[in-house]
Amino acid sequence: MGKLDNKVAIVTGSGRGIGREIALKLAADGAAVVVNDIDEAPAKQTVADIEARDGKVMSCPGSVTDDGFAERFVQTALDTFGGLDIIVNNAGYTTDSVIQKMSDEQWDAILDVHLKAPFRILRAAQPIIASAVKKARETGEPVLCRKVVNISSIAGLGGNVGQTNYAAAKAGVTGLTKALAKEWGRYNVTVNTVAFGLIKTRLTDAPAGDSSTIDVQGCEIKVGVNPQLLEAMEAMIPLGRAGTPIEAAGAVYLFCIPESDYVSAQTLVCGGGFII
Repeated sequence: MGKLDNKVAIVTGSGRGIGREIALKLAADGAAVVVNDIDEAPAKQTVADIEARDGKVMSCPGSVTDDGFAERFVQTALDTFGGLDIIVNNAGYTTDSVIQKMSDEQWDAILDVHLKAPFRILRAAQPIIASAVKKARETGEPVLCRKVVNISSIAGLGGNVGQTNYAAAKAGVTGLTKALAKEWGRYNVTVNTVAFGLIKTRLTDAPAGDSSTIDVQGCEIKVGVNPQLLEAMEAMIPLGRAGTPIEAAGAVYLFCIPESDYVSAQTLVCGGGFII
């Protein structure tokens, strides 16, 4: 018996990196998972890997910033698995620049993916959760504890040079979490944030340079960290190294299991002991 048996989870950006590990971990503990990625191929791979382990899974590819995506994502969980218990807002990327060189497009893109998209998904989920809670109360059944985990960053707690857009968006995630924890407490929903420090993903692990890019809906986004800078960053972490996507997923998992049913409106820093 898994701790998440009979639970239904949706995880954005779960085709690669941290999101993929979150989906795998939730599925391994019994949850039925709706996987999402902007690219269909990695989403299919995560689905195949969960299915290979006899997990329950469905794919809902697409950009979290697209109009109508939030409703489609939530409805996929309802249509496929009959409910919704865990929401993990993980999808995102960075496009950095000092403020005097940052365009409106850079600002808007990062606010849209990191803050507006989670808002839309949570808004779309509210009628489903409210209806399930109302039905349970009318029939005298217990109101199950549902979970929301929003992903932030230490940049949202202390800022970071060249990331005014990202830091503002991630700080906004904290405000979203705290407000929704108060709104949804009456539904027995806990709402928490995990703020990641330095985690080794394709956004940080690739050598910095003109050739290190990812494609986001036709836009080439530079990724990677200069190896010397990466080494200096790791030296500031008390554990002496960057975290792994599996370790990052473990922090999210803590907010999804029954042991955290009375923890809400909190921000957990997963950063190896690094303090802003």
